Amino acid sequence: MSQLIVPDLAQDLMGKVTTTITVTNISDSLRAEEGELETDSIRTVTLDRVLVDTGATLLCLPSSVIEQLGLRVQREVAVSTATGIQSARIFRGVHLTILGRDGIFDCLELPGGQDALLGVIPLETMGLEPDLQNRCLRALPMSPEQTYLSIL
Repeated sequence: MSQLIVPDLAQDLMGKVTTTITVTNISDSLRAEEGELETDSIRTVTLDRVLVDTGATLLCLPSSVIEQLGLRVQREVAVSTATGIQSARIFRGVHLTILGRDGIFDCLELPGGQDALLGVIPLETMGLEPDLQNRCLRALPMSPEQTYLSIL
């Protein structure tokens, strides 16, 4: 199991990187594409100051955001946290958008009141990396001459 570290965001630690993300219920988007749902009914949430946490594996969202999005439980898993092994739920179907890049991911539910975390799987999949010196998220090159994707 990967380790999920829940940080204390009240501290202003050197090298802490935060970003803005938009999360959308992919089922709503697909239903809207098929004409079964009005586009203004697509459940979407924008979150500011989301911690980029390379100690977390997945996108981790608070229960309140998961509820707003109306996501469905995929499975229950054991996760390693700073306080030991705990049970957590994985939800499916999050369309995640950051810095003009996007992807569809599962997310891990965080206990109430905790801030969202952006883990390594979405970062790597979307070609994003933390820039610790400038305390921001950076998009890796994606052009005909350079790319972060490989099939070696």
